[in-house]
Amino acid sequence: NRQQPDSGIPVHSDGNNMWLTTQMGIKVPPSVTNDKGETVPSAHIRVGPETRHWEQGQCLLYDTTYEHETYNKHPTEERVVLHVDFFNTLKMTKLEIEVLQYIYDMREQFMKAEGVAKVGAQVL
Repeated sequence: NRQQPDSGIPVHSDGNNMWLTTQMGIKVPPSVTNDKGETVPSAHIRVGPETRHWEQGQCLLYDTTYEHETYNKHPTEERVVLHVDFFNTLKMTKLEIEVLQYIYDMREQFMKAEGVAKVGAQVL
């Protein structure tokens, strides 16, 4: 997941509690100076009332049910994070779990049919 310099993702909610998200800082731009002359982290995520900053090699875990937004204040450097969604099976019904299993099975079949697995193996 990449975020360009001086850009943000507006406030939004995924509207369900079927997964939790973790993001690990891969390339975190250096701190910037704010209007008050203070040095502050350049890239942040706000989830509900909490604001956190990425650190290289460190993970943030959050629930996308809550409103969240991101911003990269650095004027020239992008922010890169590894983004992984985990299904929150503790909050899902048996039917929801079965539907997701079906969707991901269909996705895998589509990717194989399109040769994505072959291309991925060549990249690895």
